[in-house]
Amino acid sequence: MTIPAVIAFGDSIVDNGNNNNLTTLVKCNFPPYGTDFIHQIPTGRFSNGKTPADLIAEKLGIKELLPAYLDPTLLDNDLPTGVTFASGSSGYDPQTSQIASVIPMMQQLELFKEYLRKIKGLVGEERSSFILSNSLFLVVAGSDDLANTYFTFRLREAQYDINSYTDLMLQSATDFIKELYKLGARKIAVFNVPPIGCLPSQRTLGGGGLLRVCAEPYNQAALLYNTKLSNMISSIGTRFSLDQKARVVYIDVYTQLFDIIMNPTKYGLEVVDRGCCGTGTIEMIILCNKYSSTCSNHSSYLFWDSFHPTEKGYKILVDELIQTYLPRFF
Repeated sequence: MTIPAVIAFGDSIVDNGNNNNLTTLVKCNFPPYGTDFIHQIPTGRFSNGKTPADLIAEKLGIKELLPAYLDPTLLDNDLPTGVTFASGSSGYDPQTSQIASVIPMMQQLELFKEYLRKIKGLVGEERSSFILSNSLFLVVAGSDDLANTYFTFRLREAQYDINSYTDLMLQSATDFIKELYKLGARKIAVFNVPPIGCLPSQRTLGGGGLLRVCAEPYNQAALLYNTKLSNMISSIGTRFSLDQKARVVYIDVYTQLFDIIMNPTKYGLEVVDRGCCGTGTIEMIILCNKYSSTCSNHSSYLFWDSFHPTEKGYKILVDELIQTYLPRFF
């Protein structure tokens, strides 16, 4: 079972520092982010430590950290084992990345094309073709479209009801996966949207005032999109069935994260309704900064800020997901 590289696209969940040098507010290359990272360095990872992109590469025995493609210190010998092109606050809806001034999904593919040219120059045509067809590709997007563009900023509400908006997201996701396949990717893991209504910030904004319960309309929207995504991936799988190497796998993060939120003690967690940073109810990115206090026991919290999990939370998720889905790629 040889997976030579992990290559990631999407949003902040797998952005390991691509936003650092962009002119955007969506960055986290400052404390307290990175508090539990190597040498306590804030690298632009939206967590206290590693992200799922790192943890998956590590679990597969490829390397300990998956570097950001736009990291100015990136070395040529890092390229053959994979990088991440993800950009925090990106999404399938082009408007999502525009609001935040971050890298759109389709532009991430342009960076990937540049990466492919570099790889060919480094290892030659035959080896680069092997890397491409055997690597694990992670596609993690959709949360920012629903949580930010649709529900928080309400930028699409006048044009689309939630059914037609999730259709727009789906069309863009379909185009992305087809283009990735066309470029040579054969093992593609497509993550669904988690229960965004239960993220601490969305509880605060849409969860009934002081009660801060999970915002049910947000979760229902995620489930609607996820059903469509799952159906689309089944249909694409059928279309690619003549290609024996092709595996496009739907990764159900929603069910797993919801179970952790509903049964925290089962997973060794205590606090799931607020983040560790500041009050934990709204602080994220620039609001979670060096002036923010943090909780004393990071490993008892599911969330680091009000939107992103702790390294402990990510480890629980990644362990479960690898066990469930990795065999499907072979």
